[in-house]
Amino acid sequence: VLQSSNSLKASYEDWLLTYGLSVSPFHLRWQTALFNRQFYSWGRWKPKFLYLWFSIGMVFGIVAMFGSVILLGKTLLQTLTQMLTEAPKAQNDRMLQVVVSVSSSGLCLRALCKRIVLHENSICSVVPGVNLPISQLTYFFSAILISGVIHEVGHGVAAIREQVRFNGFGIFIFIVYPGAFVDLFTTHLQLISPVQQLRIFCAGVWHNFVLGVASFMVLFLLPAILFPFYYTGVGALVTEVAEDSPANGPRGLFVGDLVTNLQDCPVYNVEDWNSCLGDISEKSQVGYCVSAATLQQLSFPARVYRRLDGTVECCSNNSLTDICFSYSNKLDSHLYACLPARKVIEASKVCRTNMDCHKDFVPSFCVTPSLENQTRLIRVKHPPHIDMLYVGHPMHLQYTVSLSSFVPRQNFLSIDLPVVIETFCKYLISLSGALAVINAVPCFALDGQWILNSFLEATLSSLIVEKHNRELVGFLILLAGSALLAANVALGLWMVTAR
Repeated sequence: VLQSSNSLKASYEDWLLTYGLSVSPFHLRWQTALFNRQFYSWGRWKPKFLYLWFSIGMVFGIVAMFGSVILLGKTLLQTLTQMLTEAPKAQNDRMLQVVVSVSSSGLCLRALCKRIVLHENSICSVVPGVNLPISQLTYFFSAILISGVIHEVGHGVAAIREQVRFNGFGIFIFIVYPGAFVDLFTTHLQLISPVQQLRIFCAGVWHNFVLGVASFMVLFLLPAILFPFYYTGVGALVTEVAEDSPANGPRGLFVGDLVTNLQDCPVYNVEDWNSCLGDISEKSQVGYCVSAATLQQLSFPARVYRRLDGTVECCSNNSLTDICFSYSNKLDSHLYACLPARKVIEASKVCRTNMDCHKDFVPSFCVTPSLENQTRLIRVKHPPHIDMLYVGHPMHLQYTVSLSSFVPRQNFLSIDLPVVIETFCKYLISLSGALAVINAVPCFALDGQWILNSFLEATLSSLIVEKHNRELVGFLILLAGSALLAANVALGLWMVTAR
């Protein structure tokens, strides 16, 4: 039995080796030489252009290494300041977080960090930690894989350009996170000059930066790119309404509706929708102009009482259509009336004071919904349908309704395609940009380690003659950079979990 078991194990290992597979706890790796010819074709294409391209990347990588230290230092100070203040700023106000927040796409990337490890001729990448909606998983993992592949393509092509032997390309999965690596001949890496090494080590960071810029340009030019099929600037198109959304219902919002106004705030795109909701939540509730005759006709006697937060209620708790409104006249500044909300608000002009309602010498009052502190009454215009009246916190409306700035010119065109492109571009910008920043940090097991070592060899060899002294300087800098990154990761995660 033991001999049979050993034979089976040997056959299994031979099968894995044949197909370039490597399996270990939490880690699956596949390496192949199928793409070697393509890599060599790229690495030998227009040598002068590639020399210039990777030389620019080298300069960028060195600047990014110093810049990442400054950025992480400022971020650490900012995080510590927020921890010590009684009313810290919102999470998405930070300059940079190792816990990265992208509010427009609903994305939160925890401990975003890709590492590059040279062992047995290999350059390897890892991206640990994520917390995001299930519906966004495809975008996230696709963006991770593409960012990792582009990063490693940069290393591979630069290595071939510098006459370093390229052994193969591979993809791995660490726990559930995909990544990529290239297998280079370590001896060749050690024989070339420090400047040549810098071109190779900086290529990954450089390619991630270029990918982020390219994604940003696609996102910026998307209205022009999609102009033959979609038009913009006419409103925000509803693409999804969550089942538990307060906007659900027979007089709510439906997929395909075009929102043009929130109260008196015009909506031309999704950014306007978010901006208007933000202004509505920060400012006090607006009122509506109602003539004295209409007010007398619609109002009915009701008992007035104060809520726990100090606001006033004057309608029955069982009423689903009536709302308590407050107003003032020349004699009394604290009058209340229970009124049918739709009849009062429909076709009424918004106002702040009675002076806003003086028109055609018709006595009118500015009646304001008397609601709890954070609650707002919002009139949502989505013609040709009847206005939706929403009562609640503005952010609940924002989080449960998905919209697009792109309106199809033809009915057969998908309303989701522009959203898919927008969202994917935002993920690429966030992930590829974060990988570029984090990898540039002079930290053990990151690109920054090899960039720093080669940079010190290229610049300090004449000042510090002894190699072990240069290595000591590099070790101390790497130790400080690793501590800085670890502190940002620890405090970033603590800030997220503590809230």
